[in-house]
Amino acid sequence: MKKFLGIIAILFAVAFQSNAQGMIKFKETAHDFKKITEGTQATYSFEFTNTGKAPVVISNVQPSCGCTTPEWTREPIMPGKTGKVTASYNSAGRPGSFNKTITVVNNGEVSQIILTIQGSVEPKKK
Repeated sequence: MKKFLGIIAILFAVAFQSNAQGMIKFKETAHDFKKITEGTQATYSFEFTNTGKAPVVISNVQPSCGCTTPEWTREPIMPGKTGKVTASYNSAGRPGSFNKTITVVNNGEVSQIILTIQGSVEPKKK
């Protein structure tokens, strides 16, 4: 009987452990650059914390256009630790308003998170 209860306890522990997942929680998911001058490389870092119970790995960060370049924390983010996703918007030749998204693909509880950058590019004075 003790062996049977021991096996049941081990099975429950494994089942609960396999349900443990990481969870990325961003401080904010949108940033407004407001007004920037044409030609500026506007950069912003979105900081996050793994609030889950397992490591999180970001497998890809996909911008909505070629004018935005992402960088991100590549190593696994352990529970309680922080990381960042940095978005750089190239405003050269792009006067006017912009609103771009960056999709963060990861192995956490929410596998895709959308970040947004926006602003207005003022034409360069001639």
